[in-house]
Amino acid sequence: MKKNLGSVEPIAVVGMACRFPGAPDISSFWRLLENGGNAVLDGLPESGPNRLEKLFENRGHLQDACRFCAYVDAIDQFDAGFFRISPVEAELLDPQQRMMLETSWQALEDAGMDPDRLKESLTGVYSGISNDEYRMLVVESEGTGEAAESLYALSGTNLNGTSGRVSFVLGVMGPAKAVDAACASSLVSVHDAVADLQQGKADLALAGGVQAILNSRIFELRADSQMLSPDGQCKAFDESANGYVRGEGCGVVVLKRLSDAEADGDRIWAVVRGAAVNHGGASVGLTVPHEPALERVIETALAQAGVLACDVDYLEAHGTGTAVGDPIEINAVSRVYSQNRASDRPLLVGSVKTNLGHLESAAGIAGFIKAVLVLQRGVIPKHLHFNNPNPSIDWDSIPLTVTSSQMDLPDRNGRRRVAGVNSFGISGTNAHIVVEEYQVAETTSYPRDRVVGLGQTVTVPSSTDDTDASEVEKDCCEREIRLLPISAKNELATKELASQYLSWLDEHAQELPEDGEQIEALLSDAAWTAGMGRSHFEWRAGLLFSNATELRTRLATIAETDLQQPRTAKKVAFAYTGQGSQWAGMGRDLYEQEPVARRVLDRCEQVFLEERARRCWM
Repeated sequence: MKKNLGSVEPIAVVGMACRFPGAPDISSFWRLLENGGNAVLDGLPESGPNRLEKLFENRGHLQDACRFCAYVDAIDQFDAGFFRISPVEAELLDPQQRMMLETSWQALEDAGMDPDRLKESLTGVYSGISNDEYRMLVVESEGTGEAAESLYALSGTNLNGTSGRVSFVLGVMGPAKAVDAACASSLVSVHDAVADLQQGKADLALAGGVQAILNSRIFELRADSQMLSPDGQCKAFDESANGYVRGEGCGVVVLKRLSDAEADGDRIWAVVRGAAVNHGGASVGLTVPHEPALERVIETALAQAGVLACDVDYLEAHGTGTAVGDPIEINAVSRVYSQNRASDRPLLVGSVKTNLGHLESAAGIAGFIKAVLVLQRGVIPKHLHFNNPNPSIDWDSIPLTVTSSQMDLPDRNGRRRVAGVNSFGISGTNAHIVVEEYQVAETTSYPRDRVVGLGQTVTVPSSTDDTDASEVEKDCCEREIRLLPISAKNELATKELASQYLSWLDEHAQELPEDGEQIEALLSDAAWTAGMGRSHFEWRAGLLFSNATELRTRLATIAETDLQQPRTAKKVAFAYTGQGSQWAGMGRDLYEQEPVARRVLDRCEQVFLEERARRCWM
């Protein structure tokens, strides 16, 4: 084991979003994993989705491996107007750029951050991407040849557009990097984001990966090279493993230095303790993983994290399900992670590819998000298709268990639990991330691991520098009436947002008593985050409520009725001129209903009395 590489700043995961096969958001992704779901489709042209029919039309006989894939829904749908993109430009915009834009915005909302407030900030965008299949389609199609369309075709299909366009739309000025490291691309993008945050090159980072399957010839080339499973499943570490099945999707995480995240009161999903990247060098072959290099990248990540190998509880493996790659990965993993490990505490191993297929350039971010959810939920979902262990691996001699059934993450008697995420690519690049559970303070008033999808945070406004924030939070939770602002760029989107809030309330209805402190805190956080952590658009509704029932009623009204045309937005100000326009009781309602305003006025009163007493003695 390498010695500790020195003190490095831990990095907090403060927001996550995804668009994976069968899972358009984080909540549905976890349900898919928890239920042992399999998003791979047998997409024969005569029974499969229309997109597959178009993908392989006029192609003649297909190999069996081309029948299977894990697709995201509605990949052709994109709200171009939301991002101020013209219809002509949107038509020539790679779906990978579209998904990266949408998912990045959702990840920021999950982090409780208003994207509009990030303009000119040192925010970096890091995207893992390898696939330029849309460019191939654009080049092959007949165009008008006009200069504007040609420019759109270039900017809309460049791989660098996945990061550059996000930075442009958000107006951020940190690093913008498109990372192509084949199947390791998105985990390398997380590594690069972590490094730039630690070195001060960025103060906030969006990191992830994306993949879209759009060209039949690329599909066929992979099948011809016998990379793909003819029976259409990633059977990682099983005796029957015979290749992988392709998948597509996008995942993005929002990263921030841990000290900054804690100071800002962010909701923290998990903490990145160590990250490493290397290459296999002149190994057996470019496309074959190099076992010693895999060992070194794991050791380096652990050393940077300052974590002993035996203290890692779970490994989210690369686990594609190939006869060559599986034994090499397990052998390298077992050599590092078996050091000083008790026989009754085996390393637990799983791979999300058994659920989603291999998302190629987006594979690493899918594994990373799964590992974060495992740490936060304390549950390891079932690793599918593991029936007969691969006989090429000496299972009896290694302290490692593949999680072929769902199980709880082992309790560590108060110690924070740790997971590793592994990834390697056909280019020879290897990546490894060490992620640690974040333990929420005991003062937390409700189970924050349940709050996903709408980005609630625990940030509470402090009226003065010397005010105890916990007292302010208590006052805020006791407010009799709250305001939930809802806004969107058109009427339909406003109604859909109201419906999403209704679904979110329903999700928690059975878990939290409506009249208890937990639901009070939940609604308080939701209202605060919706007001301060969201962009506010032209179509607006302000919902006043005092409990969950009232909120549900008002949300249903918004979702089901026609809305008024938006009026010009105006700013609201409270004026206390003190020049004869005041009256007795002026501001009393504000004082009684708004805890933060009350604390400011109480503090002013205290200062006034102290100053008057001092002057009387002068």
